[in-house]
Amino acid sequence: MQRRTFLALGGLLVAAGTVGGWTLVQRQATPLLLSARDDADGNHYAVGYYLDGREAFSTRIAERCHDVVPHPSLPLAVFVGRRPSRESYLIDTRDGTLLQTLASPAHRHFYGHGVFHQDGDWFYSTENDTTDPGRGVLGVYRLQGNSRLERVTEHPTHGVGPHQLLWLPDGETLAVANGGIRTEADSREMLNLDNMEPSLVIMGRDGTLISKEQLPEQMNSVRHMAVASDGTLVTGQQYEGDPEHAVPLVAIKRPGQPFQPFPLGEVQRRAMHQYTASVAIHSELRRLAITAPRGNRFYIWDLDSTELLLDAPLPDCAGVAASRDGFVVSAGVGRCRHYDCRGSRIVTEYLELPAGFWDNHLRLA
Repeated sequence: MQRRTFLALGGLLVAAGTVGGWTLVQRQATPLLLSARDDADGNHYAVGYYLDGREAFSTRIAERCHDVVPHPSLPLAVFVGRRPSRESYLIDTRDGTLLQTLASPAHRHFYGHGVFHQDGDWFYSTENDTTDPGRGVLGVYRLQGNSRLERVTEHPTHGVGPHQLLWLPDGETLAVANGGIRTEADSREMLNLDNMEPSLVIMGRDGTLISKEQLPEQMNSVRHMAVASDGTLVTGQQYEGDPEHAVPLVAIKRPGQPFQPFPLGEVQRRAMHQYTASVAIHSELRRLAITAPRGNRFYIWDLDSTELLLDAPLPDCAGVAASRDGFVVSAGVGRCRHYDCRGSRIVTEYLELPAGFWDNHLRLA
């Protein structure tokens, strides 16, 4: 059962709450999980929960969000609108106050992802140029007065249909997953399945193209990514071709090496049903985690040896993020879980968080 079906069957509304100072959150309390959620009636929320189950906030928002981008030093986060949303939301993570509804400019819409620069002054988001459907642009915003983002300029992403973007370890160079799919304004209809152009682009934050690499399968859309502290980059793909085609749904780019398939077992590849979702890397433990919601599976590998360490059932698994000891995983159906990866055996623990209704991504702040 998929999340959209489940949402129509039950009801669980996230109540509003508040929490104290940012210093307490960051230094003394359990991590704050940030994510988007829906309720059974299709209402959308930006939420924050501590991993011990305490609710920090639940703020109703107008449009469904995708990823969440915490500010590097302030109690702020941008909940980024899901493609083809024209709104994103700047939230005070102390109490859930909606500080700004960030509207995309004319002929642009959000693609669901963004990043703050390490100095905290700049925010970058992947966007669609609807005058040339699918042409990727990088929207550049400056933080004003710690409570408002102002769009300053834009740069090309050197590809079509950009999705996730992440910083490489130098904090100045961006990796962009160009999904390769053209869509028109206010639509999720894919217009160019016979002529897709997926790519992994490395670029400067000033828009300078450094490299552009592609996987051999034209319909293998590069979507989500994770980057390790040593610069190892892993992507998860969504294949839009024949369900029986054997294609690399996970790919890797190690420092100094080309972008290439990750050695994925055939059993795992088939179980993914041509679709991966969230990707996370635990740099200290050298672990890679990926959710596959269509296959209702969650995976963990050794990032260096590529040994499969966990292949676990998890209905409609959604977001994943590295915690101190392993990974936190949310789900559209059922309970959130924590996977402790410190020992020779991965230990699973259910978290005291609301069950179900979680959207595609989560972040720990």
